[in-house]
Amino acid sequence: MICENVQLNSLYDVCGGELRSYAISEPFDIHNEEWRRPALIVCPGGNYIAISAREGEPVAMDFVSRGFHVFVLNYLCKPDKATYPEQLLELACSVDFVKRNSDKYNINPDEIFVLGFSAGGHLAGNLAVNNGVVDKYYKNLDCSVRAVALCYPVVSPEYGFDETHNNLLNGLTDKQLVFETSLDKQVTSKSVPAFVWTTAEDDLVPCINAMKYAEALASNGIDFELHVYPHGRHGMSTCTQEINHDGAFLKNNRRWVDECAEFFRTYCIEKY
Repeated sequence: MICENVQLNSLYDVCGGELRSYAISEPFDIHNEEWRRPALIVCPGGNYIAISAREGEPVAMDFVSRGFHVFVLNYLCKPDKATYPEQLLELACSVDFVKRNSDKYNINPDEIFVLGFSAGGHLAGNLAVNNGVVDKYYKNLDCSVRAVALCYPVVSPEYGFDETHNNLLNGLTDKQLVFETSLDKQVTSKSVPAFVWTTAEDDLVPCINAMKYAEALASNGIDFELHVYPHGRHGMSTCTQEINHDGAFLKNNRRWVDECAEFFRTYCIEKY
């Protein structure tokens, strides 16, 4: 397995960002240059003030076992004095890096996916809506992705949790910035497909966030899959007992990993 840390600011004009790789080495005795896997970039949550460890490596291991090479992005947050769109640019550079190094990591560069949790779900969605923000800063980045997954995401400050946007925008209330970062308002026919899941019991980021994003995708004719599980608190990550309190609902919610992997595979040519 290729496990290494890439400092994005050593390669791109961004303030920071660290990309951790979990890429399976070629599994053959004789070199097979045609062997490729899709790639997944994971954006942990943390309310744009921290990076959640439980939404990083445990998620990477689950998706590596399901046929993906995985990269976990530790992006800068408010305590690092990061200001929007720094995190979005770090994610865009991450996608570009993975594509540029696809041969090294045995990746199909046409099969790049992004998955994010909570604030990381907002970050993944920010890239997915393709509203031209990245192009204002970079003209030559290849940061297009095939699909995204938004896990109990923050979508807009309108829907019951505005702390994430306050942290992202450092308290700025500029109406244009708020509109630009309200994902459901930014979805167009050019946005990418999305797998979205949350729980009805989420008392931190209300499930209406995920539902509003799915509604916007439906209105614009974009493929999506939406799951609202009835039980479970915010921040369950892979829904295993390893990182969650015991609960009968975990077995049901745990299905999201397989369902998400299958959703992504509909956009892949590799066989599993």
